[in-house]
Amino acid sequence: MGSLETEKTVTGYAARDSSGHLSPYTYNLRKKGPEDVIVKVIYCGICHSDLVQMRNEMGMSHYPMVPGHEVVGIVTEIGSEVKKFKVGEHVGVGCIVGSCRSCGNCNQSMEQYCSKRIWTYNDVNHDGTPTQGGFASSMVVDQMFVVRIPENLPLEQAAPLLCAGVTVFSPMKHFAMTEPGKKCGILGLGGVGHMGVKIAKAFGLHVTVISSSDKKKEEAMEVLGADAYLVSKDTEK
Repeated sequence: MGSLETEKTVTGYAARDSSGHLSPYTYNLRKKGPEDVIVKVIYCGICHSDLVQMRNEMGMSHYPMVPGHEVVGIVTEIGSEVKKFKVGEHVGVGCIVGSCRSCGNCNQSMEQYCSKRIWTYNDVNHDGTPTQGGFASSMVVDQMFVVRIPENLPLEQAAPLLCAGVTVFSPMKHFAMTEPGKKCGILGLGGVGHMGVKIAKAFGLHVTVISSSDKKKEEAMEVLGADAYLVSKDTEK
Protein backbone atom coordinates (compact mmCIF):
# COMPACT_ATOMS: atom_id res chain seq x y z
CA MET A 1 0.00 0.00 0.00
CA GLY A 2 1.26 3.44 -0.86
CA SER A 3 1.76 6.18 1.69
CA LEU A 4 -0.60 9.13 1.76
CA GLU A 5 0.77 11.24 4.58
CA THR A 6 3.39 11.61 7.25
CA GLU A 7 3.51 9.35 10.29
CA LYS A 8 1.40 10.16 13.35
CA THR A 9 2.85 10.09 16.85
CA VAL A 10 0.79 8.27 19.47
CA THR A 11 1.20 7.20 23.08
CA GLY A 12 0.59 3.72 24.40
CA TYR A 13 1.59 1.47 27.28
CA ALA A 14 4.41 -0.89 26.41
CA ALA A 15 6.23 -3.80 27.98
CA ARG A 16 9.98 -3.20 27.77
CA ASP A 17 11.15 -6.63 28.92
CA SER A 18 9.89 -9.97 30.22
CA SER A 19 8.93 -8.48 33.59
CA GLY A 20 5.68 -7.62 31.84
CA HIS A 21 5.51 -4.20 33.46
CA LEU A 22 3.83 -1.56 31.30
CA SER A 23 4.98 2.03 31.03
CA PRO A 24 4.13 4.98 28.75
CA TYR A 25 5.64 4.68 25.29
CA THR A 26 5.53 7.19 22.45
CA TYR A 27 5.94 5.92 18.89
CA ASN A 28 4.92 6.55 15.28
CA LEU A 29 2.01 4.83 13.59
CA ARG A 30 2.81 3.51 10.15
CA LYS A 31 1.73 5.82 7.36
CA LYS A 32 -1.91 5.60 6.32
CA GLY A 33 -2.47 3.84 3.00
CA PRO A 34 -5.47 4.06 0.65
CA GLU A 35 -7.21 1.07 2.27
CA ASP A 36 -6.40 1.97 5.85
CA VAL A 37 -8.60 3.14 8.70
CA ILE A 38 -7.29 5.17 11.61
CA VAL A 39 -9.08 4.28 14.83
CA LYS A 40 -9.15 6.30 18.03
CA VAL A 41 -9.05 3.62 20.72
CA ILE A 42 -11.77 4.01 23.34
CA TYR A 43 -11.55 0.63 25.09
CA CYS A 44 -9.29 -2.41 24.86
CA GLY A 45 -9.86 -5.67 26.67
CA ILE A 46 -7.12 -7.60 28.46
CA CYS A 47 -6.65 -11.20 27.34
CA HIS A 48 -4.49 -13.76 29.13
CA SER A 49 -2.49 -14.13 25.93
CA ASP A 50 -1.48 -10.48 26.34
CA LEU A 51 0.19 -11.42 29.62
CA VAL A 52 1.87 -14.40 27.98
CA GLN A 53 3.35 -12.18 25.28
CA MET A 54 4.32 -9.40 27.70
CA ARG A 55 6.22 -11.89 29.86
CA ASN A 56 7.79 -13.68 26.88
CA GLU A 57 6.44 -17.00 28.08
CA MET A 58 6.58 -18.37 24.52
CA GLY A 59 10.10 -17.09 23.89
CA MET A 60 9.11 -15.01 20.87
CA SER A 61 8.38 -11.54 22.24
CA HIS A 62 9.93 -8.37 20.86
CA TYR A 63 10.16 -5.17 22.85
CA PRO A 64 8.99 -2.47 23.25
CA MET A 65 5.59 -4.16 22.89
CA VAL A 66 2.21 -2.44 23.08
CA PRO A 67 -0.28 -5.30 23.70
CA GLY A 68 -4.02 -5.43 23.14
CA HIS A 69 -6.17 -7.21 20.54
CA GLU A 70 -9.70 -6.61 21.85
CA VAL A 71 -9.89 -3.10 20.48
CA VAL A 72 -12.93 -0.88 20.04
CA GLY A 73 -12.98 2.74 19.05
CA ILE A 74 -14.10 5.40 16.62
CA VAL A 75 -12.97 5.96 13.03
CA THR A 76 -11.13 9.28 12.78
CA GLU A 77 -9.66 9.02 9.28
CA ILE A 78 -10.02 6.77 6.22
CA GLY A 79 -7.89 6.14 3.16
CA SER A 80 -8.97 7.14 -0.33
CA GLU A 81 -10.14 3.63 -1.25
CA VAL A 82 -12.01 2.83 1.97
CA LYS A 83 -15.67 2.19 1.17
CA LYS A 84 -16.79 0.11 4.15
CA PHE A 85 -16.41 2.72 6.87
CA LYS A 86 -17.05 6.39 7.54
CA VAL A 87 -15.47 8.82 9.97
CA GLY A 88 -17.29 8.69 13.31
CA GLU A 89 -18.41 5.06 13.11
CA HIS A 90 -17.84 2.60 15.95
CA VAL A 91 -15.46 -0.20 14.98
CA GLY A 92 -13.44 -3.05 16.41
CA VAL A 93 -10.09 -4.71 15.71
CA GLY A 94 -9.18 -8.26 16.71
CA CYS A 95 -5.96 -10.25 16.76
CA ILE A 96 -5.06 -9.97 13.05
CA VAL A 97 -4.35 -6.81 11.06
CA GLY A 98 -2.98 -8.18 7.81
CA SER A 99 -2.39 -11.15 5.49
CA CYS A 100 -1.14 -11.88 1.97
CA ARG A 101 -4.73 -11.63 0.60
CA SER A 102 -3.91 -13.99 -2.28
CA CYS A 103 -3.38 -17.52 -0.92
CA GLY A 104 -6.01 -20.24 -0.73
CA ASN A 105 -6.83 -19.48 2.89
CA CYS A 106 -7.22 -15.76 2.23
CA ASN A 107 -9.44 -16.46 -0.78
CA GLN A 108 -11.71 -18.50 1.49
CA SER A 109 -11.91 -15.75 4.14
CA MET A 110 -9.70 -17.76 6.48
CA GLU A 111 -6.92 -15.23 6.83
CA GLN A 112 -6.10 -16.58 10.29
CA TYR A 113 -4.49 -19.57 8.55
CA CYS A 114 -2.48 -17.48 6.10
CA SER A 115 1.25 -18.19 6.49
CA LYS A 116 1.88 -14.46 6.11
CA ARG A 117 -0.80 -13.24 8.51
CA ILE A 118 0.13 -10.23 10.59
CA TRP A 119 -0.72 -10.24 14.29
CA THR A 120 -2.07 -7.05 15.83
CA TYR A 121 1.08 -6.68 17.92
CA ASN A 122 4.48 -8.33 18.32
CA ASP A 123 4.70 -8.70 14.55
CA VAL A 124 5.83 -6.75 11.49
CA ASN A 125 3.69 -4.77 9.03
CA HIS A 126 4.05 -5.07 5.26
CA ASP A 127 6.22 -1.94 5.30
CA GLY A 128 8.63 -3.42 7.85
CA THR A 129 7.43 -1.42 10.85
CA PRO A 130 6.51 -3.25 14.07
CA THR A 131 2.83 -3.77 14.83
CA GLN A 132 1.56 -2.30 18.11
CA GLY A 133 -1.76 -3.11 19.75
CA GLY A 134 -4.69 -1.47 21.40
CA PHE A 135 -3.15 -0.32 24.68
CA ALA A 136 -2.68 2.98 22.86
CA SER A 137 -4.49 6.11 21.82
CA SER A 138 -4.82 5.21 18.12
CA MET A 139 -4.20 2.48 15.57
CA VAL A 140 -3.98 2.31 11.78
CA VAL A 141 -5.50 -0.87 10.31
CA ASP A 142 -6.33 -2.28 6.87
CA GLN A 143 -10.11 -1.98 6.38
CA MET A 144 -10.35 -5.74 5.73
CA PHE A 145 -9.47 -6.39 9.37
CA VAL A 146 -11.81 -3.81 10.89
CA VAL A 147 -15.38 -4.69 11.90
CA ARG A 148 -18.32 -2.40 12.49
CA ILE A 149 -19.75 -2.23 16.02
CA PRO A 150 -23.50 -1.47 16.27
CA GLU A 151 -24.15 2.01 17.60
CA ASN A 152 -26.53 0.66 20.26
CA LEU A 153 -23.91 -1.69 21.73
CA PRO A 154 -21.84 -0.03 24.49
CA LEU A 155 -18.21 -0.06 23.42
CA GLU A 156 -16.98 -1.29 26.80
CA GLN A 157 -19.17 -4.38 26.37
CA ALA A 158 -18.06 -4.94 22.79
CA ALA A 159 -14.33 -5.21 23.46
CA PRO A 160 -14.26 -8.84 24.76
CA LEU A 161 -16.25 -9.95 21.72
CA LEU A 162 -13.17 -9.37 19.57
CA CYS A 163 -11.42 -12.36 21.18
CA ALA A 164 -13.40 -14.50 23.63
CA GLY A 165 -16.65 -13.76 21.82
CA VAL A 166 -15.31 -14.78 18.41
CA THR A 167 -13.68 -17.86 19.95
CA VAL A 168 -17.06 -19.32 20.90
CA PHE A 169 -19.24 -17.74 18.21
CA SER A 170 -17.19 -19.11 15.31
CA PRO A 171 -17.56 -22.83 16.16
CA MET A 172 -21.21 -22.34 17.10
CA LYS A 173 -21.87 -20.89 13.67
CA HIS A 174 -19.73 -23.51 11.92
CA PHE A 175 -21.59 -26.39 13.55
CA ALA A 176 -25.03 -24.75 13.14
CA MET A 177 -25.45 -24.25 16.88
CA THR A 178 -27.50 -21.12 16.32
CA GLU A 179 -30.97 -22.64 16.16
CA PRO A 180 -33.25 -22.38 19.23
CA GLY A 181 -33.82 -25.63 21.07
CA LYS A 182 -30.52 -27.30 20.26
CA LYS A 183 -28.36 -28.55 23.12
CA CYS A 184 -24.93 -27.09 23.80
CA GLY A 185 -22.25 -28.06 26.30
CA ILE A 186 -19.82 -25.46 27.64
CA LEU A 187 -16.64 -26.98 29.11
CA GLY A 188 -15.37 -24.74 31.90
CA LEU A 189 -16.60 -21.38 33.13
CA GLY A 190 -13.58 -19.16 32.63
CA GLY A 191 -13.44 -16.07 30.46
CA VAL A 192 -14.35 -17.89 27.25
CA GLY A 193 -16.85 -20.14 29.01
CA HIS A 194 -18.77 -17.18 30.42
CA MET A 195 -19.03 -15.74 26.93
CA GLY A 196 -20.08 -19.11 25.55
CA VAL A 197 -23.02 -19.41 27.94
CA LYS A 198 -24.24 -15.90 27.18
CA ILE A 199 -24.01 -16.33 23.40
CA ALA A 200 -25.58 -19.79 23.47
CA LYS A 201 -28.51 -18.55 25.55
CA ALA A 202 -28.92 -15.60 23.18
CA PHE A 203 -29.37 -18.15 20.38
CA GLY A 204 -32.00 -19.96 22.45
CA LEU A 205 -29.94 -23.09 23.06
CA HIS A 206 -30.30 -25.49 25.98
CA VAL A 207 -26.99 -24.96 27.78
CA THR A 208 -25.18 -27.39 30.06
CA VAL A 209 -22.05 -26.14 31.82
CA ILE A 210 -19.44 -28.82 32.54
CA SER A 211 -16.94 -28.08 35.30
CA SER A 212 -14.58 -29.99 37.58
CA SER A 213 -16.43 -28.90 40.74
CA ASP A 214 -19.71 -27.35 41.81
CA LYS A 215 -18.10 -24.06 42.89
CA LYS A 216 -19.47 -22.16 39.90
CA LYS A 217 -22.89 -23.78 39.73
CA GLU A 218 -24.75 -20.83 41.23
CA GLU A 219 -23.03 -18.38 38.92
CA ALA A 220 -23.61 -20.55 35.86
CA MET A 221 -27.30 -21.11 36.45
CA GLU A 222 -28.56 -18.11 38.39
CA VAL A 223 -26.35 -15.38 36.97
CA LEU A 224 -25.67 -16.55 33.42
CA GLY A 225 -28.84 -18.56 32.88
CA ALA A 226 -27.44 -22.02 32.08
CA ASP A 227 -30.06 -24.78 32.03
CA ALA A 228 -27.97 -27.52 33.61
CA TYR A 229 -24.66 -28.01 35.40
CA LEU A 230 -22.54 -31.15 35.29
CA VAL A 231 -19.56 -31.90 37.54
CA SER A 232 -17.11 -33.85 35.40
CA LYS A 233 -15.74 -35.77 38.40
CA ASP A 234 -19.21 -37.12 39.21
CA THR A 235 -18.92 -40.60 37.67
CA GLU A 236 -22.57 -41.39 38.37
CA LYS A 237 -23.64 -38.75 35.84
